[in-house]
Amino acid sequence: MSMLTPPGMGGKKYRVTGGRYPRMRRPRHRRRIALVAAVSVCVLGLAGWGTAQLIDVFGGTSGTADAAPGKGRCRDDGAAGQSSAKPVAGKPLPKPGTLTVNVFNATPQGGLAKRTADELKKRGFKIGEVGNAPAAFDKKVKSAGVLVGPKAAADGPLKVLGTQLAGAEQKTDDRADAELDLIIGDAFKELARPQDAEKSLTRLTHPAPAPSGSTKC
Repeated sequence: MSMLTPPGMGGKKYRVTGGRYPRMRRPRHRRRIALVAAVSVCVLGLAGWGTAQLIDVFGGTSGTADAAPGKGRCRDDGAAGQSSAKPVAGKPLPKPGTLTVNVFNATPQGGLAKRTADELKKRGFKIGEVGNAPAAFDKKVKSAGVLVGPKAAADGPLKVLGTQLAGAEQKTDDRADAELDLIIGDAFKELARPQDAEKSLTRLTHPAPAPSGSTKC
């Protein structure tokens, strides 16, 4: 047997027998340092979370009912979108059969007024005068056509007639009657296809609803 004094044993002597040696104890101050560090991390985390909550509350970003609209929170406009989707009640659009249309040709090409008038008649419109355009329009219309009617027809009859001719201009004057003029211009090729005109008329009668459920910030 031998007597050994291992380092860190406080100067005490231990008897060593066989293959066993005295167990070295870890200094207690290391445990304390680890414990203090863990507690510090927890405290700092809680402090940061609390600060963020205070900033949200006093900054108006908490999303509560007390926050001012449009400041730091999002607002769901789903309900508003659904309410605005309903068509606004107003004066119903007139039927084609209640409208009298005069068809005039402002181009050098002959026969356009008669053919166009016949097609409009097939689609349910009443036909009035058919012939060459008045001097104010003759050879002066570069677009597909011009639709003219009284001022009262701007939001109804002229829109209905406009579904039959894509790209036509719309004008009003001081005429005393309710008749409408369709003046054929240089860019005219043909009236809108019946199915396309019907779709346009349907869109006028039943406007597409606005998208609902959108979120605005």
